Amino acid sequence: MAGVNGATASGGNIIKAKVVVVMGATATGKSKLAIDLALRFGGEVINSDKIQVHDGLDVVTNKVTAAERQGVPHHLIGGVSPDADYTAADFCRDATRAVESVLERRRVPIIAGGSNRYLEALLDGAEPAAAGGFRRRYECCFLWVDSDLPVLDRYIGSRVDCMMEQGLVREVRPFFRHDDADYSRGIRRAVGVPELDGYFRMEAAGALDGDGELRARLLAAAVDEIKANTCVLARRQLQKIHRLQGLRGWSIHRLDVTQVLQLKVGDDSRNPNAQRAAWETDVVSPAARIVGTFLAAVNGGVEGARDNDKDRFFLMTPKEVAVPGVCTATEWFGQQLDMAVMSPSRGCVGLGSAAAAV
Repeated sequence: MAGVNGATASGGNIIKAKVVVVMGATATGKSKLAIDLALRFGGEVINSDKIQVHDGLDVVTNKVTAAERQGVPHHLIGGVSPDADYTAADFCRDATRAVESVLERRRVPIIAGGSNRYLEALLDGAEPAAAGGFRRRYECCFLWVDSDLPVLDRYIGSRVDCMMEQGLVREVRPFFRHDDADYSRGIRRAVGVPELDGYFRMEAAGALDGDGELRARLLAAAVDEIKANTCVLARRQLQKIHRLQGLRGWSIHRLDVTQVLQLKVGDDSRNPNAQRAAWETDVVSPAARIVGTFLAAVNGGVEGARDNDKDRFFLMTPKEVAVPGVCTATEWFGQQLDMAVMSPSRGCVGLGSAAAAV
């Protein structure tokens, strides 16, 4: 493998080990791409989703199944108590150990997940566990799986419907606590859990007994809220990626998954062959070329190539940014993004506390 940790080039320079990082908003296919790349390049996947590290709620958190992993080893999925607070410092410690163990087996570490604040802490040393300088020791290739927001919104709605069919309500019910409405800790923070609180409270009080119409209405409202909050989450994750690209200067390769998601929610939703072909053409093949070049290259080159879409978020139309029933474009830019980081040379290059929370 190119870039084995601590190897020395013929010129006497230390060759840094190489790490692939897959980023993107929820539902864009980060985990699937990480697995496809791991199969091609002999890699192992290190999860960077702060909710998926917890045990339980496999449907709600959309954890990859054993079948979906296709034999690729995964790290940091499950293993943490559902009630535990898993901090950025915890992630930095565990992810660093996982990267080291993967490299010891002479395989490629592929970090994938949506918790971009945790990634920033790991890669740019915001936490003591990363103070040794992750990027001083490792060379990173950043991949960003992205989609046009209107298409992603439709796909998110479809995916939530699928999760309901897979038993989302049944899975969440044991996590409801009549005397505890705190959804700020552990796995109960996951989108899909707090939205069902009102439904479960009415159910526990017996208010839904014999009233199928009320039960259906309350459940439908909760599902709509899950969909809307997932769309909001996707936008926050997207903000953070643009902040990392602009303020932090991360060079990121953008991979457009829009056509793939369009096929999943459009007339070809029952045509898996067309979906697989688009996924291979639009996402996997270009990603494999990027990663192959990265692994073969001598250290010191650029980590990624800035693409022409890097300012796409800041050029979105109000129709794209608004989440129907949740916020208008004015509310989104003016209230949720309570601070913009300005640079005389770059203009608006970073976003504030709403992004930092992701």
